[in-house]
Amino acid sequence: MKTARTPAPQAAARQLSLRERKKLKTRIAIRNATCELIEEQGYGATTVEQIADRAEVSPSTVFRYFPTKEDIVLAVEYDPSAAGELVRERPADEPALETLRWSVRRVAALAIAGDPDFAGHSARQRVQLMAEVPALRHRVMESMSGAGRVLSRALAERTGRDEDDFETRVYATGLVGAILEAMSYWAEHGFRDDLPQLVDRALDTFQDLRRQ
Repeated sequence: MKTARTPAPQAAARQLSLRERKKLKTRIAIRNATCELIEEQGYGATTVEQIADRAEVSPSTVFRYFPTKEDIVLAVEYDPSAAGELVRERPADEPALETLRWSVRRVAALAIAGDPDFAGHSARQRVQLMAEVPALRHRVMESMSGAGRVLSRALAERTGRDEDDFETRVYATGLVGAILEAMSYWAEHGFRDDLPQLVDRALDTFQDLRRQ
């Protein structure tokens, strides 16, 4: 199951209509209300009814934007699996690992553009909850697994390998897992490190994927 998100970068590049701006404003209000309530009373004690009341919308409106409470916490403004499309845009002769490094940085930049506090308190709270709440961590693993499959297909195209090539699948899944581990490390060590630098260090542990 994918985490809830707004339309990705093509849509974000054009000017939003009044209806789209209203929808985005409602999404942000729901998300902010959720963050505030969790900060005040914890994840388990926070209900959708309380979130709706704080955001000044109805519970049905909350569910229309976010099917579950987990979706609110894990909502992102840019789908990480879109890294597959970014991989396809890079020069054909660029080493696969450098292509991935560029794509990960680009995804982060787009996420920050969609969420000005992405690198601030809301992101730290989100990552902390991912580390502490089993249901959230399970959802993140599901989402990252999907991103790994998309990335594997894009890498296979670049390197001339079969779409179901075992080494490519392991490589892509390992990279996605390394990014998740960097986020976990960030939370476990009190967010003292720079997250993009941790991701870079995680990618440094991989060798380039050879072309067939």
